[in-house]
Amino acid sequence: MGPLTLTDGHLVLREWTDADVPAMTELFDEPAVAYRTPLASPFDEAAATAYLAMIRRTRADGTRLHLAITRDGGAPLGEVLLSLTHGALGYAIGAPHRGQGLASRATRLLTAHAHDVLGLPRVILQIEPDNTASKAVARAAGFRLTDEPPETAQSNGRTYTLLTWAHDAPADLTRGRRSRCTP
Repeated sequence: MGPLTLTDGHLVLREWTDADVPAMTELFDEPAVAYRTPLASPFDEAAATAYLAMIRRTRADGTRLHLAITRDGGAPLGEVLLSLTHGALGYAIGAPHRGQGLASRATRLLTAHAHDVLGLPRVILQIEPDNTASKAVARAAGFRLTDEPPETAQSNGRTYTLLTWAHDAPADLTRGRRSRCTP
């Protein structure tokens, strides 16, 4: 399996490289990321190196995709990830790059790939009820809030509730007529 790259003509999602470790620390070593994600805090070079090793391990075993969000394939602005076993998608955008539509655009792009290429019938986001920004991303990316019971999670020393938002594959894909993904 070669490196995965997805693009919508405005963003390029690509696999992380060793050269990205310094950018990872800049993007993910900040309070909002530590609060909303299970990433290590502080997220220093050692944490970034360990995270990159985990990314490679889960890619190799076929359980997850972690892609750097870029404008042109170069400098990372954030990350979008997908659990291939649960269809759960997540993202983190570096503080200087928030409010530019990167999360919703990357979410739409990876969701289309999940449905069209990977054949996942459903992709989900799990969002805290007070996370207004992520709820806006979910809506902009075409996800809908489900009536599934909330889940309780723990990470970085706090317990929180997650609501499930879902994006179902188009009906023609679920009936077995797969269309070709052209991200």
